[in-house]
Amino acid sequence: MSYPENVGILAVEIYFPKRCIDQAKLEKYDGVSAGKYTIGLGQTKMGFCDDREDINSIALTVVQNLIEKYKISYKDIGRVEVGTETIIDKSKSVKSVIMQLFKESGNTDVDGIDTTNACYGGTSALFNALNWIESSSWDGRYALVIAGDIAVYASGPARPTGGAGCVALLIGKDAPIVFDRGLRGIHMEHVWDFYKPDLTSEFPEVDGHLSNACYLKSLDTCYNRFMTKLITKEKVEKPTVNFFDYMLFHTPYCKLVQKSYARLFYDDFVRNPEDPCFKSVQHFKDMSVEESLRSKDLEKAFMELSKPYYEKKVKPTLLASTQVGNMYCASLYSTLASLLSNVPADDLTGKRVGMFSYGSGLASSFFSFQIKKSVADISKILDVPNRLKSRLELAPEKFSEVMKLREELHGQKGYVPLGDGSSTEDAFFSGTYYLEQIDSKWRRSYKRTA
Repeated sequence: MSYPENVGILAVEIYFPKRCIDQAKLEKYDGVSAGKYTIGLGQTKMGFCDDREDINSIALTVVQNLIEKYKISYKDIGRVEVGTETIIDKSKSVKSVIMQLFKESGNTDVDGIDTTNACYGGTSALFNALNWIESSSWDGRYALVIAGDIAVYASGPARPTGGAGCVALLIGKDAPIVFDRGLRGIHMEHVWDFYKPDLTSEFPEVDGHLSNACYLKSLDTCYNRFMTKLITKEKVEKPTVNFFDYMLFHTPYCKLVQKSYARLFYDDFVRNPEDPCFKSVQHFKDMSVEESLRSKDLEKAFMELSKPYYEKKVKPTLLASTQVGNMYCASLYSTLASLLSNVPADDLTGKRVGMFSYGSGLASSFFSFQIKKSVADISKILDVPNRLKSRLELAPEKFSEVMKLREELHGQKGYVPLGDGSSTEDAFFSGTYYLEQIDSKWRRSYKRTA
């Protein structure tokens, strides 16, 4: 069977809120020790939305901006799928709301709906798009994948791990960013580490320690399964993490990513403990895998061992995550956007990149892609560093007021969003969709800034 060649990503667009807070100032406001958020979590700023933005509005924004910036016709899109866990309707999909953007083109022949499982929905939507293009259902048109969420938490220790963002990926053949076929390591399991059973609230139920443990265990499993396929299918002898020029991770907070990258070195060590590069950690050779997950000494040793590689291969991918925060489904793909716009395009051509996706509950995958052609145009359009610099920083007191406003108005009907008193010009980037009103039957309508 023949497949379309070089199936992958043709275009990338990212959206994050215009307003943010400084995590160091939030530490003082919350009365916690200096460095708890900035060092302990690895976060510097956090983006946030008031009641004028929801999952529909940020999805509309990222799609329309991608279409305009890349000059794509809505007629040329045959599949749209949204990965999100920000649910504002138990029946109507975000994808169906996005279809209003297709109205003028007359194109209603568009496959796909929404996909939900915590932070994994975007990855599932991506896999479905790739599978669609390689199937008998494909009609030659593009697929559009949207991954986005608004991450908010109740007042307390989890609140600094919030954020908001949305990423759109245009998928097709002859792409510069090409996914490796047949190389996915997947792990699924039933766990109650993070879930949202209360539909009257935006806030999740979270077991933070369990969620971190599940993340690392899933990483072990997915990475080792990927490496096994690399050996058996691609005939790569004794592959290691250095097979990848860069690594992208789902990023609830950046400190976890640094620990996770170190964990891959541990996995390599378990498979090949006699490798000379592991000379400094030989005293961990007899430790069980279960014990290794609890050992702070082991974690520290492998973080030190991997640090030079982390600085080069991972840290450049965390630009948006460090300054925006957790974007749930968009989180992993924000690291892709950061890589493409934070590393010179000439340095990326010919490189192979690994990706780890995790969604609580749980669903996880390790997969990879190669950059086969220049991504200079994508890099120029993304321009993440300058977009981050153009945001407005608000005081923690204002952030607290906005969080209270979202909590009080969640699920309401028959009202016009109050906002935080700022004008649309101050509150939103140009070209941003925002919620105009929710009528007496919970029907939402949107406007777009100039």
